[in-house]
Amino acid sequence: MEYLKENLFNNEVMSLDTYIMFRLKEMAANLSQELIKKNRKPIFLSMGAPTAKPPKKLLEDLKASLDDPGIHTYSSPKGEKYLRDAIALRMKNRFGVDLDPESEIFSLIGSKEGLTNLIKAICTPQENDKNKDIILTPDPCYASYWQFIKTAGAYGYHMPLTEENNYMPDPGIIIERLTKEGFDPDKIKAFIINYPSNPLGAVATKEYVKKVVDFCRKYRILLISDAAYADVYSDEKDKPFSVFEIEGAKDVAVEFFSFSKPYAVTGWRLGWICGNKEVISRFGKFKSTIDNGAFKGIQKACAQILNSKEGDEYIKQANIDFARKQNIMAKGLKELGWQVDEKSIPHATFYLWMPIPKKYKTSMEFCEDILQKSGIIIVPGSAFGTYGEGYFRISCVCSDEELFEVIDRMKQDGFYFNKQ
Repeated sequence: MEYLKENLFNNEVMSLDTYIMFRLKEMAANLSQELIKKNRKPIFLSMGAPTAKPPKKLLEDLKASLDDPGIHTYSSPKGEKYLRDAIALRMKNRFGVDLDPESEIFSLIGSKEGLTNLIKAICTPQENDKNKDIILTPDPCYASYWQFIKTAGAYGYHMPLTEENNYMPDPGIIIERLTKEGFDPDKIKAFIINYPSNPLGAVATKEYVKKVVDFCRKYRILLISDAAYADVYSDEKDKPFSVFEIEGAKDVAVEFFSFSKPYAVTGWRLGWICGNKEVISRFGKFKSTIDNGAFKGIQKACAQILNSKEGDEYIKQANIDFARKQNIMAKGLKELGWQVDEKSIPHATFYLWMPIPKKYKTSMEFCEDILQKSGIIIVPGSAFGTYGEGYFRISCVCSDEELFEVIDRMKQDGFYFNKQ
């Protein structure tokens, strides 16, 4: 940037590193030839992206839409009416929740885009941490939360998710600690919950979410529920629920959903935000100034899959497959010395969250070593927050054969939990 100002980008952007998943991908690419030569072609257990083919109906409906009149023109940022109507019906069918498609639903170019834009919209950038707007943030959490908050000029206050608190931090304890540390509770703008959790796979009880809703109502805090994994579960009798099943939630909450995980279309970039109509309205005005809606062909195909028999059957089979893959990895890790029991295997998401082997000091050290020696790409727990250190995340989405190969390589290359 010889001919441009050194301070062209703001300090928050200048402090960002490449997103962890892309960094891991670059590391693997740089080592690829070396790994292939020693029969260790890279196997990716890092990205939270289903690798199965999307539903046949979804693909056929997309193809059929391409000749529709007006399908290739601009779409409203709000989302086409047929999509919003389908979302409202899905929320009713899946969760028993009533939403107005005109005022309580807004389409997104993926839930990641929606989350970052909402945080940007509600926060006023400040330089000093103690003066910044505060977002109460689970830790560990989806790695991008910290970047969303940082680039908005806000402060992400860590709420530890630990085995001791059953991965459900007490909001009362959090606000007491925050106050003692010199932060102003009046600066809290939002409280993020993410259940089922990425990276933990943990779920919350309705009693806990009711407690969070009541807390947010008391302190007039926006509750942001990230429900991207709501349709990825293994127990039909204990499906993840919507925050709007909780009394009073619409007073303070919005919830994010994505087509990416349940239908294996991570590249399509389509999701939605729903809930409190005043927040949706103001967010919509902001969104309409910075982008347009997603391609209408994708919206139409996704609207048609949402409440279809084919869509429900696809989700059911995908969840059976995810559970099988989790069990393959869990059994293999147990053979390698990890303490794996029922609590170690989440009943939601397609992740496993495990402690690093005892001989390693940091999660990054372990992840780099297993990549360099075995060509296995996993994610260090430290990428997900302070309380993620000492753990690693496995995404169980590749083929069964690749998962068995991972276990074989770990055995051959000496990656045992207790090995010094």
